[in-house]
Amino acid sequence: MIAQLRLSRRANEIFPILGFVAALASLAMPLNAWFVAVILMGAVVAAVHHAEVIAHRVGEPFGTLILALAVTVIEVGLILTLMQAEPEKAQTLARDTVFAAVMVIVNLLLGLCLLSGAIRHHEQRFQRTGMGAALATLTVLTVVTLVLPNFTSSAPGSYYTPVQLGFVAVVSLILYATFALVQTVRHRDYFLPEPDADADGDGVPDAHAEPPTIQRTAISGALLLASLVAVVLLAKNLSPVMGVLLADWGAPPAVLGVLIAALILAPEGLAAVRAAKADRLQTSLNLALGSALATIGLTIPAVAVLSILTDMPISLGLDAKSTVLLFLSLIVASQTLANGRTTVLQGVIHLMLFAIYLFTTFVP
Repeated sequence: MIAQLRLSRRANEIFPILGFVAALASLAMPLNAWFVAVILMGAVVAAVHHAEVIAHRVGEPFGTLILALAVTVIEVGLILTLMQAEPEKAQTLARDTVFAAVMVIVNLLLGLCLLSGAIRHHEQRFQRTGMGAALATLTVLTVVTLVLPNFTSSAPGSYYTPVQLGFVAVVSLILYATFALVQTVRHRDYFLPEPDADADGDGVPDAHAEPPTIQRTAISGALLLASLVAVVLLAKNLSPVMGVLLADWGAPPAVLGVLIAALILAPEGLAAVRAAKADRLQTSLNLALGSALATIGLTIPAVAVLSILTDMPISLGLDAKSTVLLFLSLIVASQTLANGRTTVLQGVIHLMLFAIYLFTTFVP
């Protein structure tokens, strides 16, 4: 058992470094797809471990906020890099990436958390006040950034004018900053999980577990950052290979965005599912909804600044099918989070919503 733990800890330290080196190498030369896939999965698992170390040190909800911000900042950097590298695809890249991330989080990730937790614990509870506030913020952000552009008249089609885009960017930042303040300072207790003597679900009481040292936390922070950089850059390296495979299968180009979003969100997703299985649904929901809020609240302002500075138009408005699926997902999520408890049914509903989204992406 001790040898196994040492091996696990060693692997959690090796994979971020190896992944970071491989990610840098991928910028200069093509790498074998199977090698990249193995390193990518190792980096994802390591990121989950180091995020949990940090969360244990700083406590909730700061730990989940740190992971959400770290992933989103790197995601924003990837989007901006791709927009500048491929101007012909830049107009819809931000919209497609943000929409895919929201659907993955609200339906796939939330569904997996609810289902895995309910299978083990039957019924789970959470603080509906905090989750209601998070969902209200997410609803405003998604509608203003992804739906409203289709109904403004100052610019044709699904575009905002530069002035409108700048205003929406400021609104997005204010909403996300206010939510982060409420989550971490003003009403932190709305987002705290109920005390649990067996937090990891292994039958061993964890209430008195010692938090990691400052040195260990700092090392985990550096390795977490290395893991996240590796995940994003290696996912970018795999995207051409996946694009060829999808073309061979006859899949539409939009499916690639779903796969990339799923890879980028994998560290948070695994951490959220593990928390739900350990009967810490509040932590899972903090991760899921926090990630969705950070994705929109930080990505849209960054893309808006690039668009205004480079005079590059970006299309934000969704088509009719995607708009219907977005509204349906938000309505169902509001019902799921309305009474502070969840069962298997809610998990299955959200997973079926994601299946509908994925199916209509393949068969529009």
